[in-house]
Amino acid sequence: MAGNVFGNLFRVSTFGESHGTALGGIIDGCPAGIKLNLQEVQYELNRRKPGQSSIVTQRNESDEVNFLSGIFNNKTTGTPIGFIIYNKDHKSDDYSHIREVYRPSHSDLTYEKKYGIRDYRGGGRSSARETTCRVVAGAIAKQLIQNITITSYVSSVGDISIKKSYKELNLSRESIERSPIRCPDPDTAEKMISKIKKIKNQGDTIGGIITCVVKNVPIGIGEPIFEKLHAELGKAMLSINAVKGFEYGSGFYGTHLTGSQHNDLFQTDGTTKTNLSGGIQGGISNGMDIYFRIAFKPVATIMKKQKTIDQNGNLIFIEGKGRHDPCVLPRAVPIVESMTALVLADYWMYNKLSKYSSVSN
Repeated sequence: MAGNVFGNLFRVSTFGESHGTALGGIIDGCPAGIKLNLQEVQYELNRRKPGQSSIVTQRNESDEVNFLSGIFNNKTTGTPIGFIIYNKDHKSDDYSHIREVYRPSHSDLTYEKKYGIRDYRGGGRSSARETTCRVVAGAIAKQLIQNITITSYVSSVGDISIKKSYKELNLSRESIERSPIRCPDPDTAEKMISKIKKIKNQGDTIGGIITCVVKNVPIGIGEPIFEKLHAELGKAMLSINAVKGFEYGSGFYGTHLTGSQHNDLFQTDGTTKTNLSGGIQGGISNGMDIYFRIAFKPVATIMKKQKTIDQNGNLIFIEGKGRHDPCVLPRAVPIVESMTALVLADYWMYNKLSKYSSVSN
């Protein structure tokens, strides 16, 4: 299987399956001498782990990360950083009923047709459990680009949305983490939670949108032509399980405007009066806030009967069993932040290398 490595200069390679012995990865390209707060890495994992509230899957995993190499006395050594996270609460029997059956809108059929084999236990490699590795790498990337702040929050669940701009919200960590849905607007958060609980009781699932805001990104991050900043962010977000859409800045709304309405006019200090560009112009950061939205579909595995087919093409009925998220959004917030950090850390390395090359020449 190809496609298990993300990044160019700051790279992460991951391994493992949902119901295997463990998941893990190798972070390569991280400079030496970076002081790490390993408790902060575990904190990020805790934000992603299952069982943290009544509106997520009740799988009970501690998701404790063990570092194997590349760190000495809480500082990076410049060598590959190896890490592992052991699975402890996987109940593979919950998936025996889909051994020869394909779940609608899941990767079951495509994996089997491509590879001739699939791990039906929790989806194997296609499970969102793989994202634990991304969160570890992203937590380290955040500490590499520590002057840049990355904040994500749930901005809509189904037809319930925050009606305010991110600038009108309290986007402190405390404000977002206060709610199990990770929505910084208390009234909207309560409505979202009620909606998810109702959907869960019906044996169904629901999707929504996460908004991400990145502040203090210096001018000049991004590599045209084929490695534009927004293109790499889009690739990173679309690599996350259940993501169906990505838009930055004015996004699709911008198509309703004229050029005179959409243009971000410069001010004397070099900033722009508006920021419909979303902090990126020509694929390069312009120093303004970068903001984007990611659409997540409803989880494919539902506790309702649906028609499907088995390996022999027979039409049958299937009903989900086991422990599943009725909505992925609250646990996806740290994943979005981690993938954003990985993109920016890679560009940070590009800029560092470019400056070094300029001095050498």
